[in-house]
Amino acid sequence: MTATTADPDDLVEYGFRRIIITITAVLCALLEIVDTTIVNVALTNMRGSLGATLTDVAWVITAYAIANVIVIPMTSWLSQQFGRRNYFAVSIIIFTVASFLCGNATNIWELVAFRFIQGLGGGALLVTAQTIITESYPVAKRGMAQAIYGMGVIVGPTLGPPLGGYLVDNFSWPYIFYINIPLGLIATFLTLTFVRSPKYGEKLKANQVDWWGILFLSAFIGSLQFVLEHGQQDDWFSNNLIVTLSIVSLAGLLLFIWRELTYKHPIVNLSVLKDGNLRIGILMGFILGFGLYGSTLVIPIYTQSILGWTALDAGLLLIPGSITTAILMPFVGRMIQKGIPQGYMIAVGFLVFFFFTFWMRNVMTPDTGVEHFWWPLILRGIGLGLLFVPITTLSLSTLKGKHIGEGAAFTGMMRQLGGSFGIAIITTFITRFSQKHRVDLIAHLDGSRIEVQQRIQILQKSFMSKGFSSNEALNKAYQVMDFSVMKQSTVLAYMDIFLYLGIMFLFCILFVFLIKKSKNVINPADAMH
Repeated sequence: MTATTADPDDLVEYGFRRIIITITAVLCALLEIVDTTIVNVALTNMRGSLGATLTDVAWVITAYAIANVIVIPMTSWLSQQFGRRNYFAVSIIIFTVASFLCGNATNIWELVAFRFIQGLGGGALLVTAQTIITESYPVAKRGMAQAIYGMGVIVGPTLGPPLGGYLVDNFSWPYIFYINIPLGLIATFLTLTFVRSPKYGEKLKANQVDWWGILFLSAFIGSLQFVLEHGQQDDWFSNNLIVTLSIVSLAGLLLFIWRELTYKHPIVNLSVLKDGNLRIGILMGFILGFGLYGSTLVIPIYTQSILGWTALDAGLLLIPGSITTAILMPFVGRMIQKGIPQGYMIAVGFLVFFFFTFWMRNVMTPDTGVEHFWWPLILRGIGLGLLFVPITTLSLSTLKGKHIGEGAAFTGMMRQLGGSFGIAIITTFITRFSQKHRVDLIAHLDGSRIEVQQRIQILQKSFMSKGFSSNEALNKAYQVMDFSVMKQSTVLAYMDIFLYLGIMFLFCILFVFLIKKSKNVINPADAMH
């Protein structure tokens, strides 16, 4: 391999070229991330037009996520194999063509298959875009480079739902895929015109390719992603398929690690994990994914199912916080350039996130108004701004040359997996906590208590005044009581989720300070920032 002979600065761009490359990379990262969340609001419409069940339609999200996490760790190797510019351009083309096919799908399984192909193209966009931006800036300005990339990554998940809601309400669900086509064509043209490929390493012959590594990686990540996405609805380990895939995932992981450590041309270079900063960054990225995707999931579900908002309104609620993050990111990038340690910013970011979760827990009721969410979500935006850039720059700060791409693949994969774990764990606990609170609340609804009897009589009379018979009105009154208990127990479950998320973020602050001591030993290059 000739990796070490390449000059790490030979891809640094200046002036107009750098602006164009940055715009191209951020556009591609946005395309991929918006597509992760834009589908959520269109699932009901897809079910109707494709005649699918709720379980079937969930595969539209699962297939994309599985393809994403399988391809992300391989991106660095694929870039070296085919040349980064070619691989990036082909990925955009695959993504764009698959978007067109998704829009034209005639049944649910066609759509799922095309979403899988779209995910294979999309996973590459995220990590390769990060590597391209990082290498286009000189070392001293990499904090700013990550800030610009971060704006796309953080704003993306929140742009998806309102954009999807608007397109579904005013056009139809295929347009959430068609919107990618013009953007994909522009991105392909800009990539082929401006992006350059590094000269890292030699291509492998077909018989040298780590086919077993690819198989073990796919078994490990694909099975894990399926278990996380479907665990709750299939009742976790009481389902045989979930148990089988959990075993496949664990076996895949062990065989994959063994293969990568013993094979001459591994598809994923595990030796890059010897870098202490990258290990810390990967762990932090996992926690960030957990908090970012977890809270992005909980807030729209709460506003739609409890408060009765439309998908568009629920999506728009998250936008002010995202704008806050986008405004903050360049300032954070500048602070890193001035030498403020990333560890301090990460600690403050986690603390801000704790205040956000605590505040959200306190404002949640069955009828909270929009004005009560405004400031907590602005606070969340500040927290994300203080976490994303420092974590990403910390991860890649001591890597050089082709190791930057390999490190970016690890951070990208762990952030995605963090999100998957977050969503799986949160949806499970919402169900469990709701059931627990429902039992607790019903214990207080004693039919012999005067307040309960009065409430039922008032409800019964109001239904009788609408023309129902006495018995029908009584049944309706009990249904209303049951519904309000269910609603209240779900709100209490959401409050619990925010409480536990907050405790997790508080715990992470201690973790940052523990790292700080050992980090100084292995991180002399941090002074460059």
